[in-house]
Amino acid sequence: MTTTTGTTLSTEELEAGRRAYQLDRQHVFHSWSAQELITPMVISRAEGSWVWDGEGNKLLDFSSQLVNTNIGHQHPKVVAAIQEQAGLLCTVAPQHVNAARSEAARLIAELTPGGLDRIFFTNGGAEAVEHAVRMARLHTGRYKVLSAYRSYHGGTALAVNITGDPRRVANDYGNAGTVHFHAPFLYRSQFHAEDEAQECQRALEHLETTIQLEGADRFAAIVLESIPGTAGIMVPPPGYLQGVRELATKYGIVFIADEVMAGFGRSGKWFAIDHADVVPDLLTFAKGVNSGYVPLGGVAISEAIYSTFAKRVYPGGLTYSGHPLACAAAVATINAMREEQMVEHAASLGTDVFGPGLAELAAKHQSVGEVRGVGAFWAVELVRNRATREPLAPYGSSSPEMNELIAACKSGGLLPFANFNRIHVVPPLNISAEDARTGLAILDEVLELADAHSEG
Repeated sequence: MTTTTGTTLSTEELEAGRRAYQLDRQHVFHSWSAQELITPMVISRAEGSWVWDGEGNKLLDFSSQLVNTNIGHQHPKVVAAIQEQAGLLCTVAPQHVNAARSEAARLIAELTPGGLDRIFFTNGGAEAVEHAVRMARLHTGRYKVLSAYRSYHGGTALAVNITGDPRRVANDYGNAGTVHFHAPFLYRSQFHAEDEAQECQRALEHLETTIQLEGADRFAAIVLESIPGTAGIMVPPPGYLQGVRELATKYGIVFIADEVMAGFGRSGKWFAIDHADVVPDLLTFAKGVNSGYVPLGGVAISEAIYSTFAKRVYPGGLTYSGHPLACAAAVATINAMREEQMVEHAASLGTDVFGPGLAELAAKHQSVGEVRGVGAFWAVELVRNRATREPLAPYGSSSPEMNELIAACKSGGLLPFANFNRIHVVPPLNISAEDARTGLAILDEVLELADAHSEG
């Protein structure tokens, strides 16, 4: 993929950026923000693994925006596919067949684990979770839903209540039927575990106890990110997802694997749950399915749940379900990822670049409590004290120190993804090894600032 070599924007682009910022501040209402306390960055151009801000600064995108541009920016094959589809059929109601949707469904069904061969398309990940839970409730005749703390499942009414991170709290009125539990996270273990085996065993015991105490015959679904993303990229210990699958089967609970962020190659496999060789009952996806070039999400459905609605109306739908432009982008994305071996490249980035590179940073910088991840999906946990593991920012918030680090990343030419006390390393899957190492070198310099706030 060709990379733009220019390091500055034209006069026209700079002026357009200034106008865009002025209009944004006058008219745009931003998500998850206090409107008058933000200074949003203008993105005027993007290509491959790079973006240019409104001042003409070139930054390496280590965020993939919201961990969704898995194939990078402006991939020519996907751009061409959208243009071609727009010339053929821009939109069509979802009750009609269109070729782009049919082919996208076929390709996704080829990739999903087990027999998840039926695809319901949504506009994004939150809607996918909403519909997966609706399907599970109708399939089982039950209502309650299990979800982990330290999770994120979307910003719509039900999805944000299923979410386990602090963004739920202001939206939670205790009427969503959600029961939260602790998933394994050895670095900050709730189970006083000494190793991954103990963490896995005790987390599964805790989950089963929660099921029993809350009424095993009341649960429709358990919703679990195969690898939690925004919450901290905590790769489950060996055996945990298999144990969840067994508990779900034992109690007749639908297992929903949330692959919205971890799916489509991010973990070095097409879906993160493939690392555990587990087949869920429903699988939600979005983001990487077409790198967000046009909004798209969906639910992959098992034969058992499909059969529930074979002769019974499914009471749900969306005007833009399977939108032709979005599905054409998905077809082109999946084909490009296969042809260019992006999933394999993501796996090698994890083993050859990010794994060893981040381990070196952890050994060098006293502010790094832990690095963890797989593929192109890593988190750097920053602490004030390695012994006590006090985070550099409190859970659910930021801190002046973290704000300083984020600003330093941008000044150094790196666009980071940060959440609470962590910086996530989540670039496009097709980033070159050279550019990946460039990003780590910038992060190395920035962590010198973090060390000044750490007691070691």
